[in-house]
Amino acid sequence: MSKRTIVAMPGDGIGKAVLDETIRLLDAAGFEADYVEGDIGWEFWKSEGNPLPERTIDLIKKHKIGLFGAITSKPKDAAFEELSQELKNKGLVYSSPIVGLRQHFGLDICMRPCHTYKGNPLNFIRRGPGNTIEEPAVDVVIFRQNTEGLYGGVEWSNPPGDVYDALMTHNKFVKNFGNTPKEEISVSTRIFTKTGTTRILRAAFEHAKKYGYKSVTVCEKPNVIRETSGMMFKMAEQIQRNDFPEIQLWNTNIDAQMMWLTKNPEDYGVIVAGNMFGDIVSDGFAGLIGGLGFACSAQFNPETGIGVFEPTHGSAPKYADYETSIVNPIAMVESACMMLDFIEENDMAARIRKAVAEVIEEGHVRTYDMMKMRGTAQVVNEGAASTVKMTDAIIAKL
Repeated sequence: MSKRTIVAMPGDGIGKAVLDETIRLLDAAGFEADYVEGDIGWEFWKSEGNPLPERTIDLIKKHKIGLFGAITSKPKDAAFEELSQELKNKGLVYSSPIVGLRQHFGLDICMRPCHTYKGNPLNFIRRGPGNTIEEPAVDVVIFRQNTEGLYGGVEWSNPPGDVYDALMTHNKFVKNFGNTPKEEISVSTRIFTKTGTTRILRAAFEHAKKYGYKSVTVCEKPNVIRETSGMMFKMAEQIQRNDFPEIQLWNTNIDAQMMWLTKNPEDYGVIVAGNMFGDIVSDGFAGLIGGLGFACSAQFNPETGIGVFEPTHGSAPKYADYETSIVNPIAMVESACMMLDFIEENDMAARIRKAVAEVIEEGHVRTYDMMKMRGTAQVVNEGAASTVKMTDAIIAKL
C-alpha cells in the first residue's frame, strides 16, 4: 500500500469532531496517509470574504483526494451581516464552498448509498398483512448530477435588461409574468447539458451492472419540467436500449417517489436524478436507514481522479460547543470507506464496514440519535455513546 496525502477539510461545527475520529479509525485500520488541513467554511468567509480559499483549491489539485466534514451556509443577507466590517464594501456575495468545489473540479458525479444496517433501531418499519410489523431492507444508491440544474448558480433578482428581454421572448413568461414589474422578479435557472446528463446516467447504469442491481430509476418530473427532466429520461432510454438492455429502466416523478419510498423502498436499486431532486430523494432514503447520521456521499470526476468524500449532514453548530461531542460519526466513517473504494483499497473499506455493522447489530454502543434521545449535552450521562466512544467500539471490532 503506497502512502497517500489526503486533504482533510473539517469545515464548520461538528465537522472537526467527526473528521478527527474518522482519521483515528483509518489509522487503526492500517491506512497509511499524511493529512494536510484545507481551509474551508464559514470562518474564512467572515474573515477573508472567501469560504473556499485558493490555497485549498491548490491542495486538492495537488493531492486529488479530500475528506470533508461539514459546512455552514446561510442566506445571502445573513451571510453579508457576518462578514468582517472591512470587507462589507467590496461587493462580496457568499456562495457555498462545497458547491464551488464541485464546479471548479468538475465533480459532477455524486453517489449517495443508503443501506440498512441490521439491528439499527432507527430502521424504517411498516405494517404488513394481519397487522404484522415489517422491516424492509433498503439497498439504494442515488446518483445525483452534481454541478448543473438548480444548483448551477445562474440566477438574478431584478434581472438585467438583456436577461429580462430574453425572458420576454417566451410566450409563457409574457402571459404569466409580463405585467410584473421587473424589480419584483427573481429568476433561478435549471440548466441541464447533454454532456453532464450523459455522464451521470452512464455512471448509474455502470454501477448497477457492476453490483448486480436489476433496475435504474430516473427520478425527475418530465410531465411538467419537459425540457430538462424530459431530456434526461429520453437520454436514459437511449443509453439503456443501446448499452444496458439487461437492466430495467424505471421512471418516477419526484413527488410520487417521496410517497413510494415509504411504501416499497426495497423495490428500488439505483436511482439517478438532477441536482435538486437527487438531493431530495437521497435525504428521503437516508431517513429510512437512520437519518443523516448514516448518510454518506462521494463526489468525483473519474477522468481527473479527483474526489471529495463527505457526510451529507450539516454542521450542527450547537453540538460543536458541547464539552463532549455526542454526534454520530458513522456517516463520516462511511464516507471514508467510499474514499477507500475510490482509491481501490476495497478490502480495507470492507473491513471497516463489517466492524460498523457488528457494532450496530450488537447494540451495546449507541449514539443519542440511535437511542432516540434529544441531542442535549447530558445524553452521555444517560447512556448514549459519545463520538469518541462509538469510534472506539468500531476500532475494537477491527
